[in-house]
Amino acid sequence: MNLMKTPAAMLAGLVASAFSLSVAAQQLPKTELNVVGNLGITTMYKLQELPFWTKTIPERSGGAVTAQIKPWNELGMKGPEVFRLLQQGLYTIATAQMGHMAGDAPINDATDIAGLSPTIETFKQVTEAFRPALSKFYEDKLQLRLLGLWSFQAQVLYCRDPISNLRDLKGRKVRTSGASQSDFVEHFGGSGVPVAFGEVHQALQKGVIDCAITGTLGGYSAKWYEGAKYLYPLPINWGSSANAANLKAWNGLDPAVRDFLQKNIKELEAAIWAQNKRENDVGIACNTGGQCPLGKAADMALVPVAAEDEGLRREALLQTVLPRWAKRCGAECATQWNETVGKLANLEAPVQ
Repeated sequence: MNLMKTPAAMLAGLVASAFSLSVAAQQLPKTELNVVGNLGITTMYKLQELPFWTKTIPERSGGAVTAQIKPWNELGMKGPEVFRLLQQGLYTIATAQMGHMAGDAPINDATDIAGLSPTIETFKQVTEAFRPALSKFYEDKLQLRLLGLWSFQAQVLYCRDPISNLRDLKGRKVRTSGASQSDFVEHFGGSGVPVAFGEVHQALQKGVIDCAITGTLGGYSAKWYEGAKYLYPLPINWGSSANAANLKAWNGLDPAVRDFLQKNIKELEAAIWAQNKRENDVGIACNTGGQCPLGKAADMALVPVAAEDEGLRREALLQTVLPRWAKRCGAECATQWNETVGKLANLEAPVQ
């Protein structure tokens, strides 16, 4: 049998393929989206979100679906207001860091409670376990459609002065990005200080704060090493992020567009998880004089994680972080957590 296609057959195949793409594009009505991306200095935004909305979505839709996107920091936001503006209908879709929004709705800390997940694999399992409850809350209480959940790299300590273990946080002012991280720091006698991400660099340099918590690569990208000289790589949590749509705007989209977006955002989510898993060690190397593919490595001192700190992290979770979070979130929320994450992690949040 001759398996070689004739030129005529090849041409016919190309025509058929082009016709198929044309039909697919015609099935999607012209749709323009106004999107807010996550923190713009991060590789997550630069390598995933930005090309996803400006290239992948237009190309896969045959030009039918297009989007304007800017990261929330370039829009003059500090983080907590991203979903407030999304609720008001100023944007169609937005990505925001959930710890920033835990003050408005403590359930946003449910998947990423400080001290809960020692590895990104555990954090992924926790996220999946609580996703249905979080999705329902977003629709019923916030009028938002939850589209995606993902992480940053491990959230670790950048400190100006030497640190050898978690007990050394006593008396230090530590930049935190949410209530859960603040509770964790306070367990060891430190003070959690809410400083906007863009202001941390200067705060570290001037000694306004002693330490700051963020992702291993995010801190490098923001040049925190110019003020902080010691990196303590114990994962405190993972910087959970949520991607959501204004529910009214989402429901107003053509059903075919909704299906198209949801399918592709699922692929984006998987790509972001994979990237952050890869980049965790890259961030550590870039901060501490290792091989850095993103530029010149900084010369922070990499402090070995103290053996006792694995136990101390769990102690902080059980004695301080989890009880305080459960009280903020309320009985219904804590019960949902116990039935999902609690069963997975063999933990129980107190229901008050």
